[in-house]
Amino acid sequence: MYFTDAHEELRLHIRKFLEKEVKPHLEEWEERTFPDSIFKRFGELGFLGLRYPPEYGGQGGDYFSAIVLSEEMARAGCGGLGMAVAVQTEMATPPVFKFGTEEQKRRWLLPAVRGEQIAAIAITEPDAGSDVAGIKTTARRDGDHYVVDGRKIFITNGARCHWALVVTKTDRERGHGGYNLLLIEKGTPGFEVTRTLEKLGMHSSDTAELLFEGCRVPVANLIGAEGEGFKNLMWELQGERMITAAGAIAGAQSVFEYTMEYARNRIAFGQPISQFQVIKHKLVDMGTKIAAVQSLVYQTAKQWDEGAYPVREISQSKLLATQIACEVADEAIQILGGHGYMSEFPVERAWRDARLARIGAGTDEIMKEIIAKTYGL
Repeated sequence: MYFTDAHEELRLHIRKFLEKEVKPHLEEWEERTFPDSIFKRFGELGFLGLRYPPEYGGQGGDYFSAIVLSEEMARAGCGGLGMAVAVQTEMATPPVFKFGTEEQKRRWLLPAVRGEQIAAIAITEPDAGSDVAGIKTTARRDGDHYVVDGRKIFITNGARCHWALVVTKTDRERGHGGYNLLLIEKGTPGFEVTRTLEKLGMHSSDTAELLFEGCRVPVANLIGAEGEGFKNLMWELQGERMITAAGAIAGAQSVFEYTMEYARNRIAFGQPISQFQVIKHKLVDMGTKIAAVQSLVYQTAKQWDEGAYPVREISQSKLLATQIACEVADEAIQILGGHGYMSEFPVERAWRDARLARIGAGTDEIMKEIIAKTYGL
């Protein structure tokens, strides 16, 4: 229903690349983070522009091309790298493509698709996470520049990025009409990476805190019409949540398959543990929940690909997929027992990596508030 022969050919191409050039390095990258050069390699193979038009270096595919990439990254266990690539392809660059001028697309989208530039999106602040409307980073107009002051935190790719799409507040009196999206290049005076952050999971990616002090940004770096930053950001978040859901449930499927194979081969009390009813039922519950949520994710992705704006379904997909990913990883550790708690077994990392998805792109609680509003509650 959703994947063509071309999608499956792409899947095999991505899988072979990951098996050969990525998976052998994952343990090393967990210790040191992955090298910037991997973005260039992804770009050379066309994986950073699967659904962008050829004139911007893309492959001209549909949204399910992006889902194939997300699923294969999850299957390979590339949590941190997968997140960093998704930030590039599905979070930072889509607003440039949809709202940017032709000149902006040529200057920033094209090199990002080629992997020559690494992108980040900077929304969260020390005092404003779920409450996006509460951000304090300001952008004051001064002639043909904006002067940006503020701080952003938990920014994936923040330490290594060439540019960041930064959410700013230009006019406090205009409410949601007072926000702008500014593309700020690394090296701009007043733009500083103050520190990189240590975290529970996603160790192979960098997460940074950014500081803007008197940072003068050309008005030409404004993405979209002035005052429409909040509306454009809400559109971006739908895509961010959609790809998060796709990656999360694909990761859950991978963990489920690994755990089922382990249970078939692990002998206890004279038989494979998969033959014990309690284990069998755990596996059945895992597989059934994954199948149900996967159907919702694919159905919603199809609507998104066709140009619909299914906010309720996207929020439901993100909520359920990320919750099930955590539940499945936790059950996997329980089934593996002591082995599951050891870093040499993949479910330990899967458990740590999965937890972030219930926070990033909108917490469980925010998803429920959005869903409630769509029901008129």
